[in-house]
Amino acid sequence: MATFLYRLGRGAFRRRGLVALLWVALLFAAGFGAATAAAPTSGSFSIPGTEAQRAFDLLDKKFPGMAADGATARIVVKAPEGAKVTDPGPRAEVEKIVGGLKTGPGAEQISSVANPYETQAVSQDGSTTYISAKYTVSGMELKDATRDALKESGDDARAAGLNVQIGGDALMAAPETGSGEIIGILVAAIVLVITFGSLVAAGLPLLTAIIGVGIGVSSITALANVLDLGNTTATLATMIGLAVGIDYALFIVSRYRAELAEGRDRDEAAGRATGTAGSAVVFAGLTVVIALVGLAVVNIPMLTKMGVAAAGTVVIAVLVALTLVPAILGFAGKKVLPAGEKSRLFGKGKPAGAEKKANGGTRWARFVLRRPVMVLLAGVIGLGVVAVPASKLEMGLPDDGAQPVSTTQRQAYDLLSEGFGPGFNGPLMVVVDGNKALADSTVARIKGLKGVAAVTPPTPNEAGDAAVITVIPKDRPSSTQTEDLVHEIRDGSGDDVLVTGATAMNIDFSQKMNDALLPYLALVVGLAFLLLMLVFRSILVPLKAALGFLLSVVAALGAVVAVFQWGWLGSVFGVEQTGPIMSMMPIFMVGVVFGLAMDYEVFLVTRMREAYVHGERPGQAVVTGFQYSARVVVAAAVIMIAVFAGFLGASDQMVKMIGFGLAVAVFFDAFVVRMAIVPAVLALLGHKAWWLPTWLDRLLPNVDVEGESLRKHLATGSAPGDGPDKDRELVNA
Repeated sequence: MATFLYRLGRGAFRRRGLVALLWVALLFAAGFGAATAAAPTSGSFSIPGTEAQRAFDLLDKKFPGMAADGATARIVVKAPEGAKVTDPGPRAEVEKIVGGLKTGPGAEQISSVANPYETQAVSQDGSTTYISAKYTVSGMELKDATRDALKESGDDARAAGLNVQIGGDALMAAPETGSGEIIGILVAAIVLVITFGSLVAAGLPLLTAIIGVGIGVSSITALANVLDLGNTTATLATMIGLAVGIDYALFIVSRYRAELAEGRDRDEAAGRATGTAGSAVVFAGLTVVIALVGLAVVNIPMLTKMGVAAAGTVVIAVLVALTLVPAILGFAGKKVLPAGEKSRLFGKGKPAGAEKKANGGTRWARFVLRRPVMVLLAGVIGLGVVAVPASKLEMGLPDDGAQPVSTTQRQAYDLLSEGFGPGFNGPLMVVVDGNKALADSTVARIKGLKGVAAVTPPTPNEAGDAAVITVIPKDRPSSTQTEDLVHEIRDGSGDDVLVTGATAMNIDFSQKMNDALLPYLALVVGLAFLLLMLVFRSILVPLKAALGFLLSVVAALGAVVAVFQWGWLGSVFGVEQTGPIMSMMPIFMVGVVFGLAMDYEVFLVTRMREAYVHGERPGQAVVTGFQYSARVVVAAAVIMIAVFAGFLGASDQMVKMIGFGLAVAVFFDAFVVRMAIVPAVLALLGHKAWWLPTWLDRLLPNVDVEGESLRKHLATGSAPGDGPDKDRELVNA
């Protein structure tokens, strides 16, 4: 592999004009596709194999149109203190809202508007009522005029002294990341300038990462409607693609400068950098792709699509690092070097091989080697303490009750809870596949359950062979009492009585996530273990990598629980409303963080392996690995943390939580596990760390990440694949 990548990198360097032109053309093509594609939708949500999904499928069959994916809105109206919504004045204002929705701007996208006085949607004390509106398209597909008309529908009523708030998914919009993402990129730029001491070298990873993310996200946008991608898919692909894109380019550029420091010609340095650091990039990217694509094992289409889309962006980041980065290095010339070293590194000052003062990575590695047990215990115990809150993890999916209290959706949610009871925001839909007698007996049984606030009479279909019953729980949708009620209804029913609705879907989704976590862990960790065994020719090093990852991800989950569920330091991180952790968070974090954790493992330990196979003792190999890689790994981690932390400014709660979780996980994994626990364990294991049974060594293919075969080719005096090299002088000009 190293030999192939050497040829690829040197070829891209020499034909830099063509390579750059191809990538720019690809960027414009993807951008054109995104600009001309239909607007993305919110994405359909289904959970195959669950009772809630079977009920929705039955609704499609027995009640055509009832289970449609059109957006809904609830305009909640509360009368002033001492008045009622049934009084003539408030009633006239409410009916004015109903009429405006039916005939005003955007009415062509409305399928129905319910008059609350006809549907008896008035609270018992008469203080609150709500108007239900159903749209023909999803919230993301609503026209701006339609959404604006909904927002302005209550303006006259507000002016008359009524409290009007709007809930439902009709106000759904694409998540906004705010200025945090820009701040994250600025922090990354500062770190790169400090690391490289050169504006050109610092700008190169940012430029190539933005090009890669631009192609990936534009492709996702162009295909969003065709593939039914959710509206958060592009945001998450941006988050991951930007982080790994910067990191992968960072490692190539860093190795390129190291090769120049040893006196290589520029095209040769580009080839060697791509052959060695590029090999680590390929395997690091492969672990991320495995982790993301492995989300398919959960068998939830939305999550599978998110994982595959993000994995595609990672693949683009790898290809950019292997081709576009060497090409731009060709354009940059000597400007990638720090100003004070441009002459020295080319032999006009202090010799490149002159002894230098030990850098911070070297000093830290020597400290760990002197006290491995202390460092190991401190790291493990520290992460263990942070992980404790993870034992109290509560999972669910967010509804309007998780919105910030300043939003109209949250205020509408609260008004409905006050006027109609906490369970009104999470009604259960019971679908009966049978005649009227079965439906009536089902209603009678449900009324006898203690967690029920109200049950509506069954609504039959035209054929009379199915009915729908609405059940209002006593408790809020995300409470354990409501979950218990769902299980009680199901346990006492046969296969012809099914419970669904948003609340039941959330419960089934959480359960499916729990059930899939261990199989997913086994698949991803198992495949990555085999991959790392190929890379490092060792059993204990991949085992240590996997265990370290588990420790860091559990600690990160503990931090997420403490901040987003318990509210500790919530105001610091912009958390306005605490609540259950989103059901997909643990498994998504496992997937993404595992891939990113293996990045650092591959980049750091590959250099140690390289030193070890060239004859250094185990302890010295650890020091050598830190000498050449520690500073770059730290820079990469800080960049990734900055990019992820930038998404704390997102308007979407899921994006905010994932950004925080990934930033904390990267911090724990990079600075505690990889920079402290890994060298401590390797110091204690010594030669045993690199042991591999002889029979297994013969079975495993040699991928040669450390570039041993490449060095043998180069030692003969000609580069692999070399032909006549007439442009050497031009390249070095």
